[in-house]
Amino acid sequence: MEQCVTVERELEKVLLKFSGYAQLCERGLEELIDYAGGLKREILQSHGQDAELSGTLSLVLTQCCKRIKDTVQKLASDHKDIHSSVSRVGKAIDKNFDSDISSVGIDGCWQADSQRLLNEVMVEHFFRQGMLDVAEELCQESGLSVDPSQKEPFVELNRILEALKVRVLRPALEWAVSNREMLIAQNSSLEFKLHRLYFISLLMGGTTNQREALQYAKNFQPFALNHQKDIQVLMGSLVYLRQGIENSPYVHLLDANQWADICDIFTRDACALLGLSVESPLSVSFSAGCVALPALINIKAVIEQRQCTGVWNQKDELPIEVDLGKKCWYHSIFACPILRQQTTDSNPPMKLVCGHIISRDALNKMFNGSKLKCPYCPMEQSPGDAKQIFF
Repeated sequence: MEQCVTVERELEKVLLKFSGYAQLCERGLEELIDYAGGLKREILQSHGQDAELSGTLSLVLTQCCKRIKDTVQKLASDHKDIHSSVSRVGKAIDKNFDSDISSVGIDGCWQADSQRLLNEVMVEHFFRQGMLDVAEELCQESGLSVDPSQKEPFVELNRILEALKVRVLRPALEWAVSNREMLIAQNSSLEFKLHRLYFISLLMGGTTNQREALQYAKNFQPFALNHQKDIQVLMGSLVYLRQGIENSPYVHLLDANQWADICDIFTRDACALLGLSVESPLSVSFSAGCVALPALINIKAVIEQRQCTGVWNQKDELPIEVDLGKKCWYHSIFACPILRQQTTDSNPPMKLVCGHIISRDALNKMFNGSKLKCPYCPMEQSPGDAKQIFF
């Protein structure tokens, strides 16, 4: 992250210089044009077109030529300075970003099965983004066969999202009504919020839509139990149709951010119905890789400098913990306080009789004969009494 900030700082300097240089050029050239134009008019008025110039006017013209030359030289010098600033951005990129990241890769990690899995993840990502032609081309080039039924839901979802982005609610409402039972089962408020937005769009039409708004309010009946207060607010806003909702205490109903919110809510609930994560697995993996890559490069450099062979030879474990931030926390993890290792399926966390938790490997290393002494309290117990726990 520090590397990005450093490069961004250099880039901001260049953009600032470009802006200042443009203003300087424009102002300087306008002044020169006005000065030369005024001098030309003065000469024509006082001497005519064919008259010889006096010594004074010759001196003035000489000064004018010198001023033009100095201005051009100053602009050229400033332009050269901008070029040096641009080259500093390139040097900052070369200095702060390692162009060769192959050193942190593991040989053999992209075998046939892994490559196929990566292709499937990429195809799903393109489906999510509505890039169906790109996904189909990738399937053809990689020899991957995708069931058409897998593509159809993404086609529909992208069509609805595109409509929501231009504030067309009808496709989303039809989808919500057809999936009402499943949305209710997952405690979703999507359908109500879509009806609410449609009602607000009618309010924006003023008194001409009053009858239609009252008629449409019948759609709120199934949601009265859980959204009573919101419905009361919507009904109260009808009183101010004549003067306009924008001039009433209900102006908050016109907040434009709710359109972005409804897109997020629709994406979340639709993905939940399809059994998919809200974010694309490819984008999550890519973001995590961008955060972890600098640390991995540093680890690799330290290992090579100290000639620590065998420290990083497992495909599923790193020699140190890399913090990806809370955004990448998806499930609980447990690190054994004795061995300082994260537990796995083959080395699960074990709860002792006294309540303390250690890993199975630590348990096997610590018991002596038929007795085990807890490392945190003096209680002795049998290793067989330890129970595996699940987070």
